[in-house]
Amino acid sequence: MTDGELPYTTPDRLLRDFASRGLVALAPESLGIPPEIHAAIYEKEREAFNAGRYITASVIPEILDVIQSPGVVAACDALVGKNWAIVPFTHNTPFPSGSRDQHWHKDDNGPYNLRKHRHHQAIQIEMLYYPQAVHGDNGPTAVIPYSQYWTFNHEENHDNFAGADHLDFGYQVGGMERLPVSGPNSDYDVEDIANRRTAHDIRMREAVANTGWPLVVPFEACPLKAGSVVLYSHNLFHRGNHRRDDWQTWKDTPRFMWRFWLYRTTEPDGEAPDEVDWRALGIDDMTGVDLSMAPEDATVLWHHHHHWLHTGRPPRRRASRNLKGLAAQLYATGEAAETNRIGAAYKLASCGDDSALRLLGEALYDERESVRRAATYGLVAFGSEATSVFLGATESAVKWIRKAGVYGLGDVAALDDRVLDAVVDRLASLGLALDSLNRLANIAKGRVTKSGKDARRRRQWLEVAVLQPRVIANARIVPSPGGCLCPSGPALCRTASRVSRTPLVRDGNRVCPRILVRHPTPVTNGELPYTTPDRLLRDFASRGLVALAPESLGIPPEIHEAIYEKEREAFNAGRYITASAGARRHRRNLPRTATRPDVAGGGWW
Repeated sequence: MTDGELPYTTPDRLLRDFASRGLVALAPESLGIPPEIHAAIYEKEREAFNAGRYITASVIPEILDVIQSPGVVAACDALVGKNWAIVPFTHNTPFPSGSRDQHWHKDDNGPYNLRKHRHHQAIQIEMLYYPQAVHGDNGPTAVIPYSQYWTFNHEENHDNFAGADHLDFGYQVGGMERLPVSGPNSDYDVEDIANRRTAHDIRMREAVANTGWPLVVPFEACPLKAGSVVLYSHNLFHRGNHRRDDWQTWKDTPRFMWRFWLYRTTEPDGEAPDEVDWRALGIDDMTGVDLSMAPEDATVLWHHHHHWLHTGRPPRRRASRNLKGLAAQLYATGEAAETNRIGAAYKLASCGDDSALRLLGEALYDERESVRRAATYGLVAFGSEATSVFLGATESAVKWIRKAGVYGLGDVAALDDRVLDAVVDRLASLGLALDSLNRLANIAKGRVTKSGKDARRRRQWLEVAVLQPRVIANARIVPSPGGCLCPSGPALCRTASRVSRTPLVRDGNRVCPRILVRHPTPVTNGELPYTTPDRLLRDFASRGLVALAPESLGIPPEIHEAIYEKEREAFNAGRYITASAGARRHRRNLPRTATRPDVAGGGWW
């Protein structure tokens, strides 16, 4: 936490600070909208929150004025390119601060919510908006600046499940996250809470210190004026923070935060920036971190991504380095050596010669995940010259190497027949409809020609087929409501369609412009064959999916009809649907957490 007002980011320092620190803040007066909008949002939100209503942009449409404000648009255009999209997830909702601490984590890889290689480039960022002032005692968001390029193994690591990365995951699974740090049910002394001396505070600080990574310290993004916007890398470690003020005032003075996930749809194509002497910057005015202590293993990444943010290309190659020493550093052991391995990979990429490319290619096949991860990032930093290495990796017998190969192609490869065939082969291996994939390949390669406009049309469909090569490389593709295969459902399809100006219908089939694959045809006719008790375990062990007939549940059939009618009424009235107020639920001690219904045409899965 800083004394006085948090130093806001000026436009001339936006890309520099984001490439290094991974965190910037926009002053409310820089947004270009009337200041009374923030007060209006806060009052409407407080009224809805205290009334127990579910808060969305439809309830508070003024939030759209913030998203579309000139200052926000200009900053996001610079960071993630024009035509950026907001991932249509439930994360785009307000978060009140309260009595508990989250554990340190990096958010899931939206919009696909799976664990994969994280893009070091600014492909996805998070935007936080605070309609009221934020101080050190009303729950400021906690982050770890300079942590966005470092992480942990995840391939077989159950501490890093799903899409998130975690520091001290034992804090969550051990139950400490569920204990209130402050508020009426806290066991801590008020003075310890106010002065950050609780066991929770100490454990949070120790989790950061124990990484052994350079420059990383816990930081609370405050004090902020009402209407402030914070933008940070989707890869930055962060957490929700408890309040330290008088809990009896919380109802009257709730601290709200809106969070949005922003996603790049275009690549940078500007002019190269001036060189930055990172160590000469001295003390970072926002965090107090002494940048003169920054190791070259960090500054080589900052230099690369500062240049990429401007140009979309790797920076100019540097003089030859000690390849033997860098090769040894690439294989350093231990989690604290993550920065050494990644730094060595980027240094090898900056050499730009065949020997460096060969060393990175060899490391891509190493048995250690941390080495393969560093090699992958180094090859991506190398640029298009690494295409042949990634093509070879897609044919590996090891799934993790195949995964890195397709990921790398999505980041560096120009689209040609070899690359397209490799991606199509990998998609086919996921069990998607081969006729759809062949259709995709034929469209992209120009084998489907039906009009005299084919030169332009072929190019358009070629671009759309890999509109985001990263999507094809990394997506967990599953059927979604609405007749498309976009994992976020038709909402993202509509967003992508507007961005790419690509039709959603081709040859009578609904098409997702992000992933051009038709919705699979149902394999059954008539009624779905329900599972009988004697086949339940067998089918679940093999297929992973079973279905129970309603008559087998042992409850009156009119219950289903009653549920449907109540849910339809609530849905049409715009009410948030949960299982609350059910006597049967309390009697059976079922969880009190809300269950969210999947509505066809815009579902949760």
